[in-house]
Amino acid sequence: MNKFKDLSVWQKSMDLAEMVYKLTSSFPTEEKFCLQSQIRRCVVSIASNISEGAGKKFEK
Repeated sequence: MNKFKDLSVWQKSMDLAEMVYKLTSSFPTEEKFCLQSQIRRCVVSIASNISEGAGKKFEK
């Protein structure tokens, strides 16, 4: 069912998300709820979109 986890592009997107979370944790406090939040949501959406697209492909 979770065949998307076998995709190298999904694995790389998760690595990217981990790196972005580490990088953005060093942002100034005033950016915590604005820029930091927006960047993190964007990087999470990459992996989410890959898994969603892979799920549609494998359902057929």
